[in-house]
Amino acid sequence: MTDHRQRLLEVAQAEGRLTSVVGAVFDRYGPVWAGAAGEVPAGLHGQYRIGSITKTMTAALVLQARDAGLLALDDTLGQHLGDVGYAEATLRQLLAHTSGMQSEPVGDWWERTRGTDVATLLARNDGSGRIGPPGEHHYSNLGYALLGEVVARAWGLPWRRLVADRLLTPLGMRRTSYLPRPQAQPGWSVHPFTGVRVHEPLTDTRAMAPAGQLWSTLEDLVVWGQVLAGARPDVLEPASLAEMQTPVTEEYGLGLRQAVHAGGTLVGHTGSMPGFLAALLVDPHSGIGTAVLTNATTGVDQLELAVSLIEGAPDDSGGWPQPWVPTVSVPALVDGVPGTWFWGNTAFEARWHNEGLDLRPLAPGAGAERFTLVSGALRGVAGYHRGETMTVHRDGSGRASHLECATFVYTPTPYDPGVPVPGGHPRR
Repeated sequence: MTDHRQRLLEVAQAEGRLTSVVGAVFDRYGPVWAGAAGEVPAGLHGQYRIGSITKTMTAALVLQARDAGLLALDDTLGQHLGDVGYAEATLRQLLAHTSGMQSEPVGDWWERTRGTDVATLLARNDGSGRIGPPGEHHYSNLGYALLGEVVARAWGLPWRRLVADRLLTPLGMRRTSYLPRPQAQPGWSVHPFTGVRVHEPLTDTRAMAPAGQLWSTLEDLVVWGQVLAGARPDVLEPASLAEMQTPVTEEYGLGLRQAVHAGGTLVGHTGSMPGFLAALLVDPHSGIGTAVLTNATTGVDQLELAVSLIEGAPDDSGGWPQPWVPTVSVPALVDGVPGTWFWGNTAFEARWHNEGLDLRPLAPGAGAERFTLVSGALRGVAGYHRGETMTVHRDGSGRASHLECATFVYTPTPYDPGVPVPGGHPRR
């Protein structure tokens, strides 16, 4: 089983072009398996940004405040924040994403720019962005920022202090923090065609922090997963946890996402911030769960990977994949080739990947090709064009105008297969 799970990580790293990915499976007693693939200089102890998994902690703070008599879930925002936009929305609706408010705050792209303060956030979001009636599911990051301010005022402490004092410290989650610490993994974005990676911005989201600010490690997420499995009633009362786990809509309870798999229903959350993807899911009945962290903006369905790690099903597809290695530079011969090309009306994606050019159809019906540099030429090593040479034709400015291999002509835009292509041949 361990080998099957490790292979899942290796495949995710290779196919998703992930700089690193780590995963763990646990139960109410602790971790039962952990693994990693890619560049993991800090091993399993490196921090990753966990994105919206932060929301589960914000939701727990709301339930704690309710249990302490500081608020009620059917209170409105206006009762706690005064005359603000969406003042009529209830805390219960915000927790379940059923308030009808828009998904994102008015203003700059909050995940990629320095955040605003609470006063600015409240002033900008006056309720005019409503997208639907109360009770209709619509995921809202803005709603969780407002919930963070509600609990901050209820307890009389900033949200980040509440997270530390009421959750992280009692649970011994010493490697979870508001900002990254030394040895934290950098966030990466990978060019879709060249494979060259660039750093994603490191931002303090400030007023939006309750929606997705925190950084954590695999070890600490296992601890939080155990809380969501009911192993720590001293932190979250069993009745309150059960309330969070109970579906309000098909997709969400109170702060917890619902996911269906072969063994039943999982609760938890996924996370996404520039440079990072994450998932934390647990079966509330058995207590078995999983955590996944990767430092890539895109490249893997973290929910699907997490569910696969729990199930640990054998993969009969063959050997282990070649690890993905980031591109440092694209060779001169291939300059301008990575991108989208057409053979007639059939679209292909040309990707420079692990020192080779992959030509993949964007729709079913044609096989994938791979070329590598051999003696200064692009030679087919897999697929229909195996053994053939791909010629890159260039115009007077040096731009790649079309590709040709064994009379197959690939152009930057679709063409009529029966009409001659400038500099090439018609496809018969």
